[in-house]
Amino acid sequence: MGIVIQRHGGPEVLSFQPIELPPVGPKEVRLHQTYVGVNFIDIHCRTGHFDMIDPPGIPGMEAVGTITSVGSEVSGLRLGDRVGYACAPVGAYCTDRVMPESMLVKLPDSLSDDQAAGTLLKGMTASFLLHDVQPVGPDDIVLIHAASGGVGQLLVQWAKALGARVIATASSAEKLVMALSNGADRVINYRQEDFVSATLDLTDGMGASVIFDGVGQNTLEGSLEAAAIRGHVVSFGEASGPPGLHDLGRLSSKSLRFSRPNYGHYVGSAAQVERYSRLLFDAISSGKLRIPSPEIYPLSKAAEAQSALESRRLTWSAVLETSG
Repeated sequence: MGIVIQRHGGPEVLSFQPIELPPVGPKEVRLHQTYVGVNFIDIHCRTGHFDMIDPPGIPGMEAVGTITSVGSEVSGLRLGDRVGYACAPVGAYCTDRVMPESMLVKLPDSLSDDQAAGTLLKGMTASFLLHDVQPVGPDDIVLIHAASGGVGQLLVQWAKALGARVIATASSAEKLVMALSNGADRVINYRQEDFVSATLDLTDGMGASVIFDGVGQNTLEGSLEAAAIRGHVVSFGEASGPPGLHDLGRLSSKSLRFSRPNYGHYVGSAAQVERYSRLLFDAISSGKLRIPSPEIYPLSKAAEAQSALESRRLTWSAVLETSG
């Protein structure tokens, strides 16, 4: 069984129905999935904003489960192994799936299936942002937008663990408390104050050396203003719409760097998957990252889970339970 996008549109276009699986190839495994992660990229696929599904098609890029069949050339995985993935191609919203061995990672005992399904994609994103797109350390002042969101929560904790001074933005007092509990040094309620002025005040006019902006359209202009000379603005999401940087000449006024990393370009090979997942699992096992439990929905209620994510009702993440 699986969730199929019948046409591009709202949650109502998601249909719970039987699906057919391809045979297991020599370098592939079949797994019975226990939990499936729900992410904004799934919503963008459903609406057609991202051209990743030509309906009918199955959304989803993140799931965990147990291997039930192994191809003849698979060498690193066995029947019964507990594994997960957070990668293309889309197609995760289903009870069983065939996947290449190279894109799967064995899960540590420290993560339950539901926690892993709600963490892998966000955690791998935070991993490559903090270690490759912009390695962060004690000399950095880091501004993190949407600090109470899924990736934002991990970025705050991890950047702090790496020694950076962390300034976090959020939209409510409750979310600011969450950011502080995750290690933020200072917080800014962007609904009540201008985050640019606040950031400059908190940094004695210097600005932030690194800005992680997953919001996009509503914050990018301000992020450029809040950045320090020779700062780095990393635009990795578009929760409010595409960022739309049209005037590259603006960057030269402060010798700014601007990055727009694509998840697939950082987590597109077996070596990359191994590197970023290992960094993530090590950070969790060492206590640098605290992973909450997600909200759980039955697979058949995927539309409800996506609606909850889209309306910002979740404080962490949602996952789909395939047996529910």
